[in-house]
Amino acid sequence: MNNEERYERHDWLVEPEDIGERVDKFLATMQEEWSRSQLQSWIKAGLLTVNGKPIKGNYRLQGDDEVTLMVPPAREVDIQPENIPLDVVYEDSDVIVVNKQRGLVVHPAPGHYSGTLVNALLYHCQDLSGINGVLRPGIVHRIDKDTSGLLMAAKNDKAHESLANQLKDHTVTRRYIALVHGVISHEKGTIDAPIGRDPKNRQQMTVVFENSKPAISHFVVLERFKEHTLVEMKLETGRTHQIRVHMKYIGHPLVGDPKYGPKNLFSIEGQALHAKTLGFNHPTTGEHLEFHAQLPHDIEAILAQLRLE
Repeated sequence: MNNEERYERHDWLVEPEDIGERVDKFLATMQEEWSRSQLQSWIKAGLLTVNGKPIKGNYRLQGDDEVTLMVPPAREVDIQPENIPLDVVYEDSDVIVVNKQRGLVVHPAPGHYSGTLVNALLYHCQDLSGINGVLRPGIVHRIDKDTSGLLMAAKNDKAHESLANQLKDHTVTRRYIALVHGVISHEKGTIDAPIGRDPKNRQQMTVVFENSKPAISHFVVLERFKEHTLVEMKLETGRTHQIRVHMKYIGHPLVGDPKYGPKNLFSIEGQALHAKTLGFNHPTTGEHLEFHAQLPHDIEAILAQLRLE
């Protein structure tokens, strides 16, 4: 392997719940920005090993297998505008707010240079801030691929700096709707638990008290079902996978969550999580703006099903 020092190494230790899973499907859930086709090319190139030996994508994992993937360095790319439909909630010369559909990756990454929200924004806007470079123009914050809902992007560097500072100062309002497993008995609560990389699985986050960052989430119960609860979540911090990790930590993982939840028994691709409310001060006028997005049809369908039980 040439220039091996430039390759990014990823290691996983197979947990009991992953035994029997095909290794290519296992990898696809570890890093959502990796496309299936890119994973297959890396596997064919011998960049994937199990217990130190190259294997094929159809290998089925066994207990305590040590999986290693060497990801080659990112190549310089020219991110192209793509005519991908956007649900634009608000737009002016400084900022655009979109209601992102489930399944859409926010920005390009190695192995996934097209079909993202950034590609769609470049087609729609032409003008996006350049602070985050060629792969993430205009992107001030992100939501996970399989989380739907509101996200803002900056059209120029001045707007980007303003919005980024508001996020840093925790003055941006972000409320989410989540459907979780189990019945939460109390009406509201606060989860104050630091989040960092899971030392057992570097592609997952977890509540950990070393090499972590403070994370605070508030929840209010909206509706209870026989075995599930619908909650509204408000974030003080914006850690990776924060809601998903915090709800798992208190014993109520999100429905459909491929990383942190049990097997999905509902007709939904990914976690039942929707960024419903987004509020911020306009970067030029200072006016406070707040936007709301209705739940997507797949979550509404699950709720209708649960109400019949």
